[in-house]
Amino acid sequence: MKSQENLNLDNYWLPFTPNKKFKANPRLLTSAKGMYYKSDDGREVLDGIAGLWCTNAGHCHPKIVAAVQNQAAELDYATAFNMSHPKAFELAEKVSSLTPIGLDRIFYGNSGSEAVETAMKVALAYHASKGDGQKTKFVGREKGYHGVNFGGVSVGGLTPNRKSFGPLLPGIDHMPHTWDTEHMAFSKGQPEWGLHLADELEKILILQDPSTVAAVIIEPVTGSGGVIVPPVGYLERIREICTKHNVLLIFDEVITGFGRLGCCFAANRFDVRPDMITMAKGLTSAMIPMSAVAFDNSIYDQLMEGPEAMIELFHGYTYSGHPVACAAGIAALDVYEEEGLFDRAKEMEPHFQEAIHSLKGLNQVIDIRNIGLMGAIHFGSDGLPATEFAAKVFQHCYDNNVLVRYSGEFLVLSPSLIVEKEHLDTIANALKAAITSVS
Repeated sequence: MKSQENLNLDNYWLPFTPNKKFKANPRLLTSAKGMYYKSDDGREVLDGIAGLWCTNAGHCHPKIVAAVQNQAAELDYATAFNMSHPKAFELAEKVSSLTPIGLDRIFYGNSGSEAVETAMKVALAYHASKGDGQKTKFVGREKGYHGVNFGGVSVGGLTPNRKSFGPLLPGIDHMPHTWDTEHMAFSKGQPEWGLHLADELEKILILQDPSTVAAVIIEPVTGSGGVIVPPVGYLERIREICTKHNVLLIFDEVITGFGRLGCCFAANRFDVRPDMITMAKGLTSAMIPMSAVAFDNSIYDQLMEGPEAMIELFHGYTYSGHPVACAAGIAALDVYEEEGLFDRAKEMEPHFQEAIHSLKGLNQVIDIRNIGLMGAIHFGSDGLPATEFAAKVFQHCYDNNVLVRYSGEFLVLSPSLIVEKEHLDTIANALKAAITSVS
């Protein structure tokens, strides 16, 4: 491996990164194990964000590593078109045993962005096959993140992700987000205020004409937009409105899936059953890129009508159900079950909540939000601009061997499900020192 001094940084264009700033002072990781990265200068860095919400079983879990190594040596690739391999079916069965009852049909992609595209396309195909071809519109939500392909960016509600890439897909509307500092600042878990915000969906559907709307897509807990937790009763009301108007409900669980909230899916935690669930990240504990969509059986059955020899859905990817990814997924789900990691996340939630809320009252902190093993610390601009303040806190933490994530005016935390109380205390202490020292 080349040392940083001998490494050519010119050719790689980093995603979602200020490249000029990064290349002037690069942060390079060279290995990982459990809760820790090792940096190129030999430091152990505590990973407070599970890579990018994704290494749910911790880094380099030996069982998942072995599964990947063995599968790569046995069957490196099998075409997904008109052929398959046993592990694709084995993984689909395991995933369907974890989804809400009746969401048993699993379609594979390679990223959360592809899962969202798949869900949106199937929503259109489903309505068309029922003779409702006029149902072509989608409703997303402000501050929502649904990946970076055109469909996901169109229904997404993060302005920086949208403003340079228009025109986006037509027929898209957005519900208001549910974050309000006046009524819910420093909420622990679900805010008590805000149920009425769900009724904005019905206003949008009536304005658009619900007979023209294919689906509503939301993150049950907004992730990249700042860990915005749904108010009590909010998701239940969204489900009721979608059912009333014959509109499909898609839960984007790329982040919340596989234990992040102490259950396999947010749908389970909140006891709200969508028509589709998109998933990725924790599906393989990030060992290999993979995503999937779980569909209500009625959606699959509707699209299976027609001649036996006809392709029912003209959609898929070269790497759909890749053998090595399937092996990683099977091993990851086994690890979650064998080590009780979903229950462990639930067990760690109170200490996580206490640790991050201990930062209340510190310099420029205007809000703290949490649920499961997801949290956000939100900064105001009383001194430095909030975005600059967040970036400096991130750098201070990294310089002191703790990795957090900054995005705009807030920091997010999402430790692996193997996290210990002392890890959470270390993260909170690093944040406290950083927030106190940055000016």
